[in-house]
Amino acid sequence: MEFRHSKRSVALQQQLQAFIDQHLAPFEADFHRFNQCNDHGDWRHWQLSPQVAALKQQAKEAGLWNLFLPDAELGQGLSTLEYAPLAELTGRSLLYPEIFNCNAPDTGNMEVLYHFGSEAQQAKWLMPLLRGEIRSAFFMTEPQVASSDATNMQATIVEDGDELVLNGRKWWSTGVGHPDCKIGIFMGLSNPDNPKHQRHSMVLVELDRDGVNIERMLKAAGDYDAPYGHGEVSFADVRVPKSNLIQNLGDGFAIAQGRLGPGRIHHCMRCIGAAEQALKLGIERASRRVAFGKPIIQLGGNRERIAEARLAIDQARLLTYFAAWKIDEVGVKAAMTEISAIKVAAPRVLQQVVDMVMQLHGGAGMGDDAGLMRFYAQARSLRLADGPDEVHLGMLSRLELAKYR
Repeated sequence: MEFRHSKRSVALQQQLQAFIDQHLAPFEADFHRFNQCNDHGDWRHWQLSPQVAALKQQAKEAGLWNLFLPDAELGQGLSTLEYAPLAELTGRSLLYPEIFNCNAPDTGNMEVLYHFGSEAQQAKWLMPLLRGEIRSAFFMTEPQVASSDATNMQATIVEDGDELVLNGRKWWSTGVGHPDCKIGIFMGLSNPDNPKHQRHSMVLVELDRDGVNIERMLKAAGDYDAPYGHGEVSFADVRVPKSNLIQNLGDGFAIAQGRLGPGRIHHCMRCIGAAEQALKLGIERASRRVAFGKPIIQLGGNRERIAEARLAIDQARLLTYFAAWKIDEVGVKAAMTEISAIKVAAPRVLQQVVDMVMQLHGGAGMGDDAGLMRFYAQARSLRLADGPDEVHLGMLSRLELAKYR
């Protein structure tokens, strides 16, 4: 593996950091205050700060747009490894990814449409997403079943003439509260008699279709995460044209594997960026505050905790770079060990670092001012989202034991 970043990636890192320093860092506190004022369970009243649209336009004009997409015309044409350090920079705030059109779940949905969507689907939905005109959601997890085993999904997709009929209930559907969310990808059981991983399909469904009902927004660690939200959504005899089917009936899991590989790199690198930001906040706080006649950094083993955090962050970063490099070199299937490893390691590191930094902040760490609780919720959520730790550890153990058969 080459340990030096490409010249293109380095140049974009410098440009991205300068944009963040000049335009985003001064605005971030206002962004979160605006959302706190609108942060209640009725998502119908959620709004996006007017400054966000202007900042997105500035980012687009600066060429810092769709950085994740490996297409030189629609994005920057970066490899997974080249994009990884850029994802880390955007991970230093929950605001930054949206400004550069690199936010989940849109990146994953755009990748699905880019790689698997029909020309008509790409024209109708991919292009508006790439232009940042709309947002999207992904409907997979269900409240009635253990969704850590995705084959448990019970929501159904049934053919009826030229239409597909969707029924079921999904939850933790991130982004459905966003004022610009117009489309979602619904994954459901379509071919129950097929082999286990060929029973499900992915279908595009507009949120304004009859029968689509956002029942409520769910709090994650006590926060509604406005203006994005994590919704519980019911689908009652929702009819969509067959042209909304992505690929063929039964292809859902094959599509999902293509979606999750690069997406997990993005998630993990954003975790590492958040951990770096938390560590920075912790060092600054502990160096300024004095207790018992000394800076807090000199008390209670805090210097060693800082050192341990540096070790953990750097280890997680290098492991994620290796996974990204392997995806680029040999593909997602050959990189499953590394993908599963980073999905466990990176959120764990973020959670551990944030917990330590919250302790350094004392009571201030529990409030909104430092933003640490947002990072903590991010880490804790990602230890469940896209497969809980236990699923990835199970994958790792199977792959490891297979070497010794």
